[in-house]
Amino acid sequence: MANTTSGTTTFDKTFAIDEIVEDAFERIGLTNVAGYQLKSARRSLNILFQEWGNRGIHYWEIGELDLDLIEGQAEYKFFRSSDDGTSATSTPNGVYGMSDVLEAQLRANRTQTTQSDSPMTKVDRSTYGGFSNKLSKGTPNQYWVQRFIDHISISVYPTPDSTNASKDMHFYYIKRIQDAGDYTNATDVPFRFVPCMTAGLAFYLAQKYAPQLAQQMKLYYEDELARALAEDGSASSTYITPKVYYPGT
Repeated sequence: MANTTSGTTTFDKTFAIDEIVEDAFERIGLTNVAGYQLKSARRSLNILFQEWGNRGIHYWEIGELDLDLIEGQAEYKFFRSSDDGTSATSTPNGVYGMSDVLEAQLRANRTQTTQSDSPMTKVDRSTYGGFSNKLSKGTPNQYWVQRFIDHISISVYPTPDSTNASKDMHFYYIKRIQDAGDYTNATDVPFRFVPCMTAGLAFYLAQKYAPQLAQQMKLYYEDELARALAEDGSASSTYITPKVYYPGT
């Protein structure tokens, strides 16, 4: 007789915030938590997600869009939320919560079979500051990203002329991880990160409710997170080429 399985693979979808909180509290020896403890745990979970922003690139939070370029305009802004301002026009439109830009191309004839991309170089503040006329028109080939509290600003150089204003700046960007929200919500995290998310929350809660376990919980958390970060990524083919040399030459 064959073993019976669930037939589903949506554990991360059905594993809601309240269950993550409950499991984290159990790891530090607390059960039947309620009231302020739940509020404290949700706050700690949101802080944990923000701390992950300092842990490198999370590939499930990579998005891409085509920014509509405007003749003579150098700066384009994308806000944290619609309450902070209106983000620049793009496809898809209404993009908020952008953290940084990874790489960009100047794209011509988008959606057509004649579409073509030209690489754009990301420069730092000093390089952009050295441009003598930042509003000079031409073919955009460089960009500078400023990261503020409530928005990021993308400055292109040169600014698009009448020919290049019909093109798009296509780029890949890093999105912020969504807040925990309601206790019945699923987290904005793939299944691979559920173990380290729970371990991380237990570490944060231990600092407040069981300080004697904080160091132990930290070790568990860092170990779980290291494995998740090692697994997360964008795989590519590997090619090994032997070194060829000629003795005596």
